[in-house]
Amino acid sequence: MTSLKQKTTQTMKPATAAKKLGVYLGATPADFQSGVISREELTALQTEPPQWLQDLRRNGPHPRSVVANRLGISVSGLARGGVAEALTTEQIDALREENPDWLQRERTIQAEVRRETLRVKEKHEKEEKQRQKAEAAAQRGQAR
Repeated sequence: MTSLKQKTTQTMKPATAAKKLGVYLGATPADFQSGVISREELTALQTEPPQWLQDLRRNGPHPRSVVANRLGISVSGLARGGVAEALTTEQIDALREENPDWLQRERTIQAEVRRETLRVKEKHEKEEKQRQKAEAAAQRGQAR
């Protein structure tokens, strides 16, 4: 006999929800920061963002991951560059305009990392194709 269990609503901490929404928790409304967010509420925020969420996404302050992405560098690169706090869109644009030496270095590093990641991925794909060919050849040999 199967028991009928009542489904429990999955909830998350505000920090988790803010991360999933791509916003800086400290800039969200107090009621968002103080409560728990259900999956349904998160989905509603993602599909039909309220004005405060639209404004945060547009103007910031943005979390470090978003800042790094908009600058084309890693979060570690932000730390090496001395950026420890959340930045607004205006501050990010100003950094782009200024284009300090550390930002240029970090962009170069990030480009090298992307090239290396692509090289390794292509190498693994090539090795996988060779392995599949060898397997197919071995199977054909056994079938004879």
